[in-house]
Amino acid sequence: MSVCAFAQTAKPAVKKAPAAQGTSAQEDRAIEAAIRAKLEKSKIGKDGFKVHVQGGVATWEGSTDVLQHKGAATRMAKSAGAKAVRNNIKISDSAKQKAGDNLDQGRRRAQVKRSEPRTDH
Repeated sequence: MSVCAFAQTAKPAVKKAPAAQGTSAQEDRAIEAAIRAKLEKSKIGKDGFKVHVQGGVATWEGSTDVLQHKGAATRMAKSAGAKAVRNNIKISDSAKQKAGDNLDQGRRRAQVKRSEPRTDH
């Protein structure tokens, strides 16, 4: 059998199904509604964040004075069914400074506890 004959009798490559391209508009609206419902019940709702869902990707916009609210928004969107989250929430400089101060204070406390002598009970 020649190489040309073999090439003609070989099985054609199997085509794979195309990868899913996000979600439908109806699914996006349902995810967005679920996120908004969670946002109303949450403490981070008072920050006035805006959220939009397109293709299963939730996009957050806004600003906050509490560092943890940015992470909470991401977790909220994921738990509501978002496939991915684009978090554009800005954290204020005062919140960053406060978090840094708390971190330094926590390190000092840990150092003091380590240096205390152990006692036998």
